[in-house]
Amino acid sequence: MASQKILLGQVWKKDGTDETYLITKIYSEVFTTYAVLLKIGGEERLRIKVQKSGDTRLLPGFTNTQDTQTI
Repeated sequence: MASQKILLGQVWKKDGTDETYLITKIYSEVFTTYAVLLKIGGEERLRIKVQKSGDTRLLPGFTNTQDTQTI
């Protein structure tokens, strides 16, 4: 399931790994939105282009951890 909003402070998991990243910044350049992710427990920073499809927003290669949790 795709997250409809990408917000500061959300935790996203890199697909195919156990690595988790915290969204530390969201910004726009002309017609493109980017998210800056900081690896939890590390110093790696990634800049990912946000994909838009209708009302949903996706970070390619990542899954929102709230989307994968079961209650």
